[in-house]
Amino acid sequence: MANSTYRPLDGCLVVSIEQAVAAPLCTARLVDAGARVIKIERESGDFARNYDAAAKGDSSYFVWINQGKESLELNLKDADDQALLHRMIAKADIFVQNLAIGATERLGLGTAVLRRQLPKLITCDISGYGESEGMAGMKAYDFLVQAESGLVSISGSETELGRIGVSVCDIGAGMSAHAAILEALYRRTQTGKGAALKVSLFDVAAEWMAVPLIHNDYGAGPPTRQGLRHPSIAPYGAYRTQDGIDTVISIQNEREWQRFCNDVLQEASMASEPQFASNNQRVANCEAMDKQINAVLAELSADEFRQRMLTASIAFGALNSVGQFSQHTALRRREVINSHGASLDIPMPPVIWDDEPERAAQAVPSSGQHSQSIRAEFA
Repeated sequence: MANSTYRPLDGCLVVSIEQAVAAPLCTARLVDAGARVIKIERESGDFARNYDAAAKGDSSYFVWINQGKESLELNLKDADDQALLHRMIAKADIFVQNLAIGATERLGLGTAVLRRQLPKLITCDISGYGESEGMAGMKAYDFLVQAESGLVSISGSETELGRIGVSVCDIGAGMSAHAAILEALYRRTQTGKGAALKVSLFDVAAEWMAVPLIHNDYGAGPPTRQGLRHPSIAPYGAYRTQDGIDTVISIQNEREWQRFCNDVLQEASMASEPQFASNNQRVANCEAMDKQINAVLAELSADEFRQRMLTASIAFGALNSVGQFSQHTALRRREVINSHGASLDIPMPPVIWDDEPERAAQAVPSSGQHSQSIRAEFA
């Protein structure tokens, strides 16, 4: 069994000039793996500190992804602070940054320069639109990238566009950067060489948009907004029972469709109707299909419907509110200490290591909390 006090990235030093969500999420995962992360903040602090005050006086965003980090305030226009940052990066294993395109080059910390000077260093540049000339001057935030990538155009109801309710492009970029950094660390153990990694929010959203794009470029056109229905699978969506409660169901194949008709709806003849004989037919005739399904559900309670679905081994889920999610039996939580010393219980990171004990609560740093000690260490 592994040493319970050892974590995979123990001894790894990460220097990160980070703000908002994407880069801090990436480095938060490195902290969870044991890395030491020094977070560089401007003298006014990471602006995500002021998004809200929901986390007992701290920003919910900031508390979520800045636990266990050390905070150093630097004035990147000051020559002495620039020199300190250079010394820190020279001792680091990983350098992450999500400043505007060209900012690190102006500081003498561009990827090309660092890779020449420090061949073992892993650099990770996170941006909004990458190095596309057409978007070079554009600022990028999550919602803007959702809009630019077409993601918003296929989200929402039939009559209204909808933003995805969490910062999915930021989150995806942070996750992609984290995965790439781990790959680079593994390669370095084999070759001794670092790596220069680049991740953009737009590239992440673009990959996620592969299916709609293929339909647009090679099929009959992009999917239309469907609300709580699926554009190419049916039945797949929310259905309301007699008591006014919505349940989301998903039929993935013809075997499940047969069981759904026979065992759940108890309408065996529906399974063999030509207009519902295949998934493509059900999608084309979804209004007629839904009319028949809803006629049955009008006589059932949510509990009865869900019990039939469970017995028939068909996937379903409750359409929960955030309040209901907060009480969910599958929700795992961990304690976090905010920058004011208050305790909160927030969701655990998604990956479970069976041989790792539960980790103690980690604190969120106040802006510049570790400036004095770090300056002394790297003097």
